[in-house]
Amino acid sequence: MQVRVQSINSPFRFLAALALVPSLAGCFASPGGESSSNGGQSGSRLRVALAFPPAENFSPYGADATLLSRLGVTEGLTALDANGAASPALAESWRRESDRIWRFTLREATFQDGVEVTPSAVAAALTRATKAKPAPAALAGVTLDATADGDRGVRVTTATADPVLPMRLSSPSLAILSPKAYDGKGNPDPVGSATGPFEITEVNGGSATLDRFDDYWGGRAQASGIDARFVKDGTARANAVRTGDIDIAEAVPVAQAATLDKATLKEAGTTRTTSLQLNTRTGPFKDPKLRAAARTAIDSSSIVKGVFEGYADPGAGIYGPAVTWAESKRVKPAGRADAAEPDGERITLATYDNRPELPETAQVVQQQLEKAGFTVKLEVREYSRLESDALAGMFDAFIGARNSLLDTGDPVGVLGSDYTCDGGYNLARLCDKNVDRAVAEADGTDGTGERQDAAMAAEAAILRTDAVVPLAHQQIIAGVSTKVRGVVLDPYERTLVGTGTRR
Repeated sequence: MQVRVQSINSPFRFLAALALVPSLAGCFASPGGESSSNGGQSGSRLRVALAFPPAENFSPYGADATLLSRLGVTEGLTALDANGAASPALAESWRRESDRIWRFTLREATFQDGVEVTPSAVAAALTRATKAKPAPAALAGVTLDATADGDRGVRVTTATADPVLPMRLSSPSLAILSPKAYDGKGNPDPVGSATGPFEITEVNGGSATLDRFDDYWGGRAQASGIDARFVKDGTARANAVRTGDIDIAEAVPVAQAATLDKATLKEAGTTRTTSLQLNTRTGPFKDPKLRAAARTAIDSSSIVKGVFEGYADPGAGIYGPAVTWAESKRVKPAGRADAAEPDGERITLATYDNRPELPETAQVVQQQLEKAGFTVKLEVREYSRLESDALAGMFDAFIGARNSLLDTGDPVGVLGSDYTCDGGYNLARLCDKNVDRAVAEADGTDGTGERQDAAMAAEAAILRTDAVVPLAHQQIIAGVSTKVRGVVLDPYERTLVGTGTRR
């Protein structure tokens, strides 16, 4: 089959949104004339509506990596289990040979192009990831070297000790692809070159067709394929579940949850937190007393009740309830500044509309800040038109949703990227020596429990600055046909369809 891939160029790290798609009816006919509405037949195709389209031609090195893993296309050497620990994937086991050297033993597996997964192929794939520009987020600040070691081994050596390397290699951005994926110029092509249970066969801007990969090492998937549509409009996704036009709709807006039959509504905790980031470098919030005024003005419980309609928990910190160990280890921030009177101080608050709950959250926050004495101008844009300005400090405050265990599953990762002087996604533009010291100490800590304790100490140091005000810890809401079984809703939002997903 000839594969058609529409180019969608984007300089941004996160997914750009597709134009509004008001209706999905009639969009899910299966390839080859086979109807995809054949009830509960074994091997039926799954019709899936996703909220975001591929922004980087399905490159595994950027935001599209998670899209690939959610559709069951790619996988890495490891995965994350329910407690956030590394578990086997393409590597069936591993051991630490020294502070800087790990040896991974591969399982017998085959790429979707029929080539065997060998140590040399895996080493080459990891090496290519280290040379990607920009580097995958999971490798930020990390230097590693991968080499084949015998018939089944891959030895990974890091420049400095990396106690979370097995977790790091679970990142969707470090998926292992066959040698043919790297033949062309630019980013690797995952079409027909991955190892997951489903293989991409065709991509057109607003849709993708995937067929079952029968030689998958984990067993033959029960669904014969996936017909995916990328649909920005959450109302359209929810409507399509109600009318039976699709089987699975991810990211159902909370405003639409009540319109779905309870039997089709699926919920799960997520490590995603919606927060208010305050620009600490320029503008009014350079003053810690005005940041304290903003923090004390926020009532997160009313946001959870009014905006999320109960499908969230009030903001407790950077880590929420889905990070199961966080609450028992949380440290109360000490030494916070006293709040000053805003006295009509003018601020610009920005957010994006790719996630439908964010503009409504921003409106509530605007009202709360204005009640406290601020004068607030609200800007709402599509994320792709907003990110560069946010990173450049063009706004005084920014509301966004962020996965607290992003990229690696390591709790320290988000702290380094979002709140240190050299952080690559530091929307608060925070540069505080005490924070940098606490994050560095956490990053150098070995042992699971000890690392968690250090991460919570660093969280307290960050919250003390009032650079970030946690608003809500979100839940996943999906619409799933009553005919479908085996949808995978994990808190890291890396999976959706697996080998056991069927209808």
